[in-house]
Amino acid sequence: MNSKSLAKNMPNASRPNLQFTLAKADVVISEILLEIGDENPTGSKARAVVLKKAKEILATAHREAEADLIANGRGRACAKNLNKAQDELIKMAFRFASEYVYPVTNRSDAEALSISAVGGYGRGTLAPGSDIDLLFILPYKQTPWGESVTEYVLYLLWDLGQKVGHAVRSIDECLRMAKADMTVRTATLEARHITGDKDLFVELQNRFAEEIMADSGPEFIAAKMAERDERHEKIGNTRFVVEPNIKEGKGGLRDLNTLFWIAKYFYRVKKSAELIKRGVFSKTEYRRFRRSEDFLWAIRCHLHFLTGRAEEKLSFELQQELANRLNVTGRAGLKPVERLMKRYFAVAKDVGDLTRIFCTSLEFNHAKDVDMLGRMRKTLSRRRKIKGETDFVIDRGRLNIVDDDVFANNPINLIKIFYIAGQEGILFHPDSLKQINRSRKLIDKELRTDPEANRYFLEILTHAPSVERILRRMNEAEVLGRFVPEFGRIVALMQFNMYHHYTVDEHLIRAVGVMAEIVQGGLKDELPLTHELLPHLADVKLLFVALFLHDIAKGRPEDHSIAGAKVARRLCPRFGLTEAETDTVAWLIEQHLVMSEISQSRDVQDPETALNFAQIAQSPARLSLLLVLTACDIRAVGPGVWTGWKGSLLRALYYATEPILSGGHSQISQADRTLAAKERLAQALRDWPKAQADEYLDLHYPAYWIRSEFQLQIDHAHMIRKANQLGQPFAGCVGINSFEAVTEISIYTPDHPRLLSMIAGACTLSNADIMGAQITLMRDGKALDTLRLKRSFTSDEDERIRALKIIEMVQKLLSGEKRLPDELGAGSKLNKRLKPFKVPTDVIISNSLSRKFTVIEVSGLDGSGLLHDLTKTIADLNLTIGSAHIGTFGERAIDVFYVTDLTGMKVVDERRQKKIKEALIETFEQKNGTKPAKKKSQELSA
Repeated sequence: MNSKSLAKNMPNASRPNLQFTLAKADVVISEILLEIGDENPTGSKARAVVLKKAKEILATAHREAEADLIANGRGRACAKNLNKAQDELIKMAFRFASEYVYPVTNRSDAEALSISAVGGYGRGTLAPGSDIDLLFILPYKQTPWGESVTEYVLYLLWDLGQKVGHAVRSIDECLRMAKADMTVRTATLEARHITGDKDLFVELQNRFAEEIMADSGPEFIAAKMAERDERHEKIGNTRFVVEPNIKEGKGGLRDLNTLFWIAKYFYRVKKSAELIKRGVFSKTEYRRFRRSEDFLWAIRCHLHFLTGRAEEKLSFELQQELANRLNVTGRAGLKPVERLMKRYFAVAKDVGDLTRIFCTSLEFNHAKDVDMLGRMRKTLSRRRKIKGETDFVIDRGRLNIVDDDVFANNPINLIKIFYIAGQEGILFHPDSLKQINRSRKLIDKELRTDPEANRYFLEILTHAPSVERILRRMNEAEVLGRFVPEFGRIVALMQFNMYHHYTVDEHLIRAVGVMAEIVQGGLKDELPLTHELLPHLADVKLLFVALFLHDIAKGRPEDHSIAGAKVARRLCPRFGLTEAETDTVAWLIEQHLVMSEISQSRDVQDPETALNFAQIAQSPARLSLLLVLTACDIRAVGPGVWTGWKGSLLRALYYATEPILSGGHSQISQADRTLAAKERLAQALRDWPKAQADEYLDLHYPAYWIRSEFQLQIDHAHMIRKANQLGQPFAGCVGINSFEAVTEISIYTPDHPRLLSMIAGACTLSNADIMGAQITLMRDGKALDTLRLKRSFTSDEDERIRALKIIEMVQKLLSGEKRLPDELGAGSKLNKRLKPFKVPTDVIISNSLSRKFTVIEVSGLDGSGLLHDLTKTIADLNLTIGSAHIGTFGERAIDVFYVTDLTGMKVVDERRQKKIKEALIETFEQKNGTKPAKKKSQELSA
């Protein structure tokens, strides 16, 4: 982050503190006594004065802390100031209660009370919306005086609207519960005296150290590590999710807290700075610890101030508001919010590095006691040689260097050590990790262009068993971004959209990992065609390289696919690829989005689709490579993004295109395909009377036989036969496809110009996501529409029930029994979530993508009920939809409609095309709540 505008408003910049005014307890009590005068301190008037003063203290503290935070960006200073203010508030309440409301002249030993802060408050830091966790320590059992004072303090805090967690316990009770409950043990570990009898607090601390902490370090560490792993798993086990939890997420404040809990318990330190003397962190690493903590506290405090509550999740909406609040500016290729989040993810990465250093140091310095997971471990033999290696050894089961000069003597070793770790399948020794961190500056232009270093890197990149782990470790050690500077540019880079789940660097590493899993025989059920093609691919190496580089140019002003291909042409020869291999990799990167886009937004059964795509693919070999790369790319976007449905679309496009590229496209004509499909269905309906079967087969136009899958044809035949036998004008059927995670709904009814619009409306009311639609007009004038819905339930029966309810709703809408609301989808959760995003609306009309249809592609901001509105507009324009292909990429909707006019002809008139475009753009604008661009339309007309 070199931008002055960003540095000005981000934490850690060198700017002076404002004057934070701390209202001291004794001063406040004097003011209270002055104001109540002769009034009884126990009376309601006196309490009202105390409450008023307390509210003033709290409001002033929050106001000044926020102003200070905005001015200088120091998160820990803000949290400490709020903590100090809270301390004085509790001191004031306790002293006023014990000295003026419930005074005791000759206090007995039992009438003693100590108030301690625990939890986050015990650490001496407090966010604006944090809970106030208190421990009231008693010498023995509770007394009437102690109970009264405790209640006074608690009721005052509750009346202030604070969330208070409290416990009232004797010292013996504290120790008994700490021994049995790890949460209580952690809270006691963090206890900090605020006010009252300090001797009680000191006694608790001393006995806790002697009776609980002694000889229980491994047990405590194991529990804390298990808690951490469970927390990470619950929230998402990566620090690179695009909507991170600042407190509980991986790389967040809780991870730093866990480090300090363990350090305090195991090393008996009072302050984190003492970890330097203990040899756990170097001075540089400790500075990273403090910078990371300060940044995370700043973001957390900003979030609380922004929302007025204890909000810990950096949602898209809050990211945008936070970037505005900090006056972060954009730069070429990066939005302000993306620059802010790049800094966040860099800090989260630092937290991960510090965690790893801490845990491995703990393991190797105390190997007899505990390993990095907190388990008791056996002593491992210290060292053994690696065959053929003089600079590296295996030390206690980890890869280590023979001495500290290994990298300085030969910088190639900075790459080679990762190669060996991958080949040997072992983890790194903490000493080697520390020396790597201290030697990163040795990675210069000479090393980057060294053939041997690049040979090692290519071996790392193509070694399937370890590639994902090693690339991630190289990235965390900042070696990867230095060795490949183009990769360094996209480290911690997030894309401000709802489609991508991870930062760009994490996505690239995961994409390579998916390829590695495939090569090792995984994902056979999910990617059957990929495994069929794998043995016939010319060189799998090219796929590893292409996947590593396919998004390398994200964050630049130009198209990242084109820019990425240019980067590949520079890097691939450096990696040792031939000219032909470089050309293939560059082509794959330039075209890496094409197959996905075409398969999801075009009618694959339309011959023109395959012909046009074949011109891009150029050869069967490149088609196969692009299919595999596309599948890996989509699977690496995030959980739930890859579906069986997307896989089926890719396979359909591959099967339609491959014969064209291999020279077999003219062997079977469309007429032959139609005849073959009819004969196959006739065979399936052989138990029907022949005349009835022939009559049914003649009901469909040729396009139906080309576009419809065999099982769907069977389902349609039985549905229509049953409806005709019963004399029913309306019928529906449901098909569940578990592999593709799709539920098909078919509706048979007299044709209606707004039929698809009504079906889409019924789906919106049922919160069903439409993925595709096939519209068929039969020779008897009936419509046969099939919609493919994204699966919502794990149970097939639940899916069927939902689908049948949608069919029932459509029937009621057609009969007039029910009506759709005027503002369909307004106020939905989806629309609220989409609020921070802006997506330009675009409408493209083409007559070259299909021989029979005009293809209309509309794209813009998604919204609940959007498909209903678009199809209604298309019907109002007197257009007939032949098929619809619905795509949602995060916040962006891309819907493609194959249409004709009412006579079945293409729309060729330019004036009519212009009218269609304007109407669809206006539909988007109305859906998004923006004013329709009527003035622009008038100018175009003129």
